[in-house]
Amino acid sequence: MYIYSPIHRLNYQALTQISVKRDDLIDPYISGNKWRKLKYVLADVFANKKSHLVTFGGAYSNHLVATAACAARNELKSTAFVRGEKVTNEMLVLCQLFGMQLIFVDRESYRDKRLLYAKVFSEDPESYFIDEGGASEEAVKGCADIISEITDTYDHIFCAAGTGTTAAGLLRGINEAGLSTTLHVIPALKNGDFIAEEINNYEKDLSKLQLHVDYHFGGYAKTTPDLIDFIKNFTASTGLLIDPVYTGKMFYAIYDLINIGKLKKDANILAIHSGGLLGIMGMKEKLFT
Repeated sequence: MYIYSPIHRLNYQALTQISVKRDDLIDPYISGNKWRKLKYVLADVFANKKSHLVTFGGAYSNHLVATAACAARNELKSTAFVRGEKVTNEMLVLCQLFGMQLIFVDRESYRDKRLLYAKVFSEDPESYFIDEGGASEEAVKGCADIISEITDTYDHIFCAAGTGTTAAGLLRGINEAGLSTTLHVIPALKNGDFIAEEINNYEKDLSKLQLHVDYHFGGYAKTTPDLIDFIKNFTASTGLLIDPVYTGKMFYAIYDLINIGKLKKDANILAIHSGGLLGIMGMKEKLFT
């Protein structure tokens, strides 16, 4: 299947040697790593003759929008367990327009997703469980495909991480191709060392993995004035949209690592733009206040 994910050269201050894999251009709603994660999940859905996608996420989840759009385009039903109190926002409106049913659950109940799923859908033979963020072996396989699309050789590949699924796929692709490339992962969450364990669940050889856990800016969906200023300047200077939750932190990390000498300015670097730009809507007050 052909997808539109070109590699563009970036010209931003010290980042003149950086290329960007534009997975954000794959689709406006099933964007970036969400498309990758759902690709083989969808194949498994059809192989098992299921017709109802059931998944999980927060109120501003890009994954929920992607799953809803994917279901609608493939004539499937979709339902999401949404973490927290009942709200209405831009993301959930899109989900509902794509036909997704929303079930709001308290944060304590949300912790056991398998139990939630079983309570509501145990008697629905058409339902198919998709974990939060799409995390699964199928998702890792889909993200590993990124490496097979890259024709040039890079010293370093960077990606942002939430669950670590995309990183696991990239590392698998690097290992399977026998590349000497180092994979740099920027966790969006505080205390992101656990990402290595999550990656290790899917890919055992971590020798080419390097975690940078100090670019979380306070934790998931947290920001600082420095990060916001960077994102606004970066986007205005390059025309490339990045978000405060994932890709903004990744590009900030690359820029900082070059500036402090941890990366050579002439190194050949590829950044994976994993999409998720609709999530900017949940951060608009932080971007412009």
